Amino acid sequence: MFLNYKPTWMVAKITQLTAADLRRQGIKAILTDLDNTLIAWDNPTGTPELRTWIKTMQDSGMPVVVVSNNSAARISRAVASMKLPFIARALKPLSIGIRRAKVQLNLSSDELVMVGDQLITDMIAANSSHIRTVLVRPLIETDAWNTRINRFFEKFLMRRLRRRHPELQWKERLDG
Repeated sequence: MFLNYKPTWMVAKITQLTAADLRRQGIKAILTDLDNTLIAWDNPTGTPELRTWIKTMQDSGMPVVVVSNNSAARISRAVASMKLPFIARALKPLSIGIRRAKVQLNLSSDELVMVGDQLITDMIAANSSHIRTVLVRPLIETDAWNTRINRFFEKFLMRRLRRRHPELQWKERLDG
């Protein structure tokens, strides 16, 4: 049961991922959560570092697609300046949104990676779709009420996962 929550990799933030590292893993596109993964909810346009990272990914031919439980209107406002495609109302932890992104990109599960800050939504949705995952630390400590509930349970889940899988450590990049 706990394998449903287990991330493939753990890095502190999404901007630590590089196209070269992802390609070495056979990955051709990045699916990413929005809030607290790509942007902080209180900084809807993202940081300069994030905008540089997105441009670098786009220039290297590595598509970045937002897969979020938020409404299309909310995501559209948040990613407008970044010109990112998105899947709204993804219904994570169900895999519906991830399957839609997979079809949209016309890629197989082993060519995708899902990046997210939550075990209970992002990791479960991706793992049930047989897509590798990157767990990142939340960008900020404050969350919506429903996410705070998830975070409470995630503390126990992570403790148990790390006990069973000591290799689960925060790293600077995928390869090390």
